[in-house]
Amino acid sequence: MNESALKLIEQDFRKMVQNDLKVKNAYLLIHSETSNIHLNLAEGQTGKVPAHPEQPIYMASVGKIFTAAIIGMLAEQGALSFDDRLSRHLDAELLDALHVYKGKDYTDEITIRHLLKQTSGLFDNFWPLLQKMLDDPAFQISPREAVLWGKTNLKSTAPPGKKVKYTDTNYHLLGLIAESITGKPFHELLHELIFLPLGMEHSYMLHYSEPNKPNNHPVALFSMNQTTVNDCASYGKLDYAGGGVVAPLEDFLKFMQALTAEKLLSSGTLAVMIQDSDMLYPGIDYGYGIWKLKAIPLLLPKSYYCWGCVGATGAFLFYHPALDTYLIGTFNDVSYRTKAVKFMMQCIKRLLKCQET
Repeated sequence: MNESALKLIEQDFRKMVQNDLKVKNAYLLIHSETSNIHLNLAEGQTGKVPAHPEQPIYMASVGKIFTAAIIGMLAEQGALSFDDRLSRHLDAELLDALHVYKGKDYTDEITIRHLLKQTSGLFDNFWPLLQKMLDDPAFQISPREAVLWGKTNLKSTAPPGKKVKYTDTNYHLLGLIAESITGKPFHELLHELIFLPLGMEHSYMLHYSEPNKPNNHPVALFSMNQTTVNDCASYGKLDYAGGGVVAPLEDFLKFMQALTAEKLLSSGTLAVMIQDSDMLYPGIDYGYGIWKLKAIPLLLPKSYYCWGCVGATGAFLFYHPALDTYLIGTFNDVSYRTKAVKFMMQCIKRLLKCQET
């Protein structure tokens, strides 16, 4: 039964890519040990090189779940608490008038939990700074400078804890907090705490580090508004702890398997990160770097429940508990931010239907 569902999923996937000129290359991995499923697909090209399932892939904001995991690990070590205020870990210059809303300074009320849950009410510095980079390839900025630029040029949106506002600024600050606590650059923490222990040999942080073992395949190209962004040298510096992880899909699978198997975090910590959530969009709650699909009466059945993370390049990294199945992929183009999630849900639908028959 699974073979017929997988065949249909593969047909759906290849057809989507082949029929859309905006998509240069795309990748899909579906894995379930319970159902004996392992489907790893690639379609399209990187330049003149045919897409390959083992290519390293930048997954944009999917990297936020890695950042959240590191913060969770530091919490379990006692190095921080989710309820710590930012002033415990960050310096006065960075925090000075960081969060001013309607004339009131709320900076001292922001906690690490607010950053993780996207409820700090802070501005989003990513998209305006990205536009600067696309307009001027020589433009350079560090994560710290990006936060400082944001508080000068952008406005906060709500008091802390009052509203979900998705912003990379929150995750820039989490990366800086992790660096402040450990005294190590964030990319070193990724390698030390996640990549090396899990055997993610081909994983690295975009424009910050190199993989432990070189990959024989080129990095898959990713595009924003028909502009290939891979070679924008400052892009990775901006993305930082808000994304930045580059790896083959098999390495992303290792991460998710380790997360669900409690090899990175205890079941208690992971449960908090998933369950302590607020509505991001109808049918989608946001926890600690984790997107959670929930039921919508008449529209989305409970059977679709899964959790994971989404990236702006049409990337997704999810685990479906009822099916014990991992769904990982990307269409490598910003135009697929919503389409990619819909495609993943179509994959779940086919797998569920197969299970019923």
